[in-house]
Amino acid sequence: MSTQKVLIAGCGDLGLRIARLLLMHTGTEVWALRRQIPAISEETLPDPVQAHIHWIEADLTKIETLDQIPSGVTHIIYAASADGRNEASYRAIYLNGLENIITACKTKQLKQVIFISSTAVYEDHEGSLVDEMTISTPQSFNGRIMLEAETWLAAQTDIASTVSLRLSGIYGPGRQFLINRLRAGLVTAPPSNQHWVNRIHIDDAARAVAHIMGMSEPQKLYLVTDSTPLPMRVLYEAIALMVGGPVPAMGPAPLSVGSKRLSNARLLSTGFAFDWPDSRLGHAALLQNEDS
Repeated sequence: MSTQKVLIAGCGDLGLRIARLLLMHTGTEVWALRRQIPAISEETLPDPVQAHIHWIEADLTKIETLDQIPSGVTHIIYAASADGRNEASYRAIYLNGLENIITACKTKQLKQVIFISSTAVYEDHEGSLVDEMTISTPQSFNGRIMLEAETWLAAQTDIASTVSLRLSGIYGPGRQFLINRLRAGLVTAPPSNQHWVNRIHIDDAARAVAHIMGMSEPQKLYLVTDSTPLPMRVLYEAIALMVGGPVPAMGPAPLSVGSKRLSNARLLSTGFAFDWPDSRLGHAALLQNEDS
């Protein structure tokens, strides 16, 4: 069996979880690119996965730093993140960086590129159901740039498979900002009939990436989100109850988060099963682990 040589470009928390899953398969090499290579220790990662990764220290926005990439890369998982929330930073990493890494790896061995995108490509849909066929007309610069990157990638017809995965709001271990603010009573939410939110546990997100990479003929676009869109107030009140915080006061939803209910029907149709189909259950498990 031929070796799969996978490059995870922008290998942070999500990338490391994807790497763990891929390294379980014989015949898969994982190369991981970051601006700074993390220290390998039991404190930073409780399993030895990092020792089995081939690390590359480089900057995706500077093509001259990508000469360390090995020949024969068969799969790219592009999981990079911007170093600032502004249009220039987003354009540099999601457009220039994506083009740079494909240019550096584009040989006859390159079979697939998976781009980790975002549901920010959808504007406010006032709580209506949204899927991969919904026309996307993002109003924010981050959504517009993500959509531009998806469109550019889909046009690369000399790559056998290009896939964009639109992830909803990620939660999981180490992502305590919302929990801490709810515990302290610092969060507001609109009435339960006014604003919907969507979530994905980071482990389910990693499993979905590995699952789609293992498919013989994936489609070009998937929504990666759990099976239970919730009114923001319903989710926030549930978490507040778990952590002993007050019921969130009434207030507007963040302007940057449009109300919509995301459908994961296309992903489910591939045979993928969620460990955490409802973020209330996922948060409960996180808090239980926090206390143990």
